[in-house]
Amino acid sequence: MRLTSKGRYAVMAMADLSVHGAHGMVRLQEIAARQSISQPYLEQLFARLKRAGLVEGVRGPNGGYRLARPAAEVSVAEVIAAVDETIATNACRAGGPIGCTGRKERCLTHNLWAALGHRISDFLDEVSLADVAAGRVAPVRADRAEVRA
Repeated sequence: MRLTSKGRYAVMAMADLSVHGAHGMVRLQEIAARQSISQPYLEQLFARLKRAGLVEGVRGPNGGYRLARPAAEVSVAEVIAAVDETIATNACRAGGPIGCTGRKERCLTHNLWAALGHRISDFLDEVSLADVAAGRVAPVRADRAEVRA
């Protein structure tokens, strides 16, 4: 499973916007500098985020972007979906005629990867931009990451 830069950068930019946009508009140039993301790339992402209704933009010298809803009401999953990012854990397409193995049947581990995909989606749906900005998303503890025999 891989989340591309499109999804990662969109979440980074939106978390930045949730922190710095509390008192007004934020320019993409500022987000680009703080997050080390190219401004042209941010412009592409914010066009999608605006279409999805997650941000509002104002043109002009005092313009910029702000969140369309409070950060606590915007999930990370919404941000990722808004930039047309998918997190696929299976090699086969849902409802497709060909399974993971290139034949009609699914691979032996298909249900495992599908369950993982659902857990990831549920997790990202439960985490808000406010959670990310406030550092309320704890990393996995090392003792839990170990494989137990």
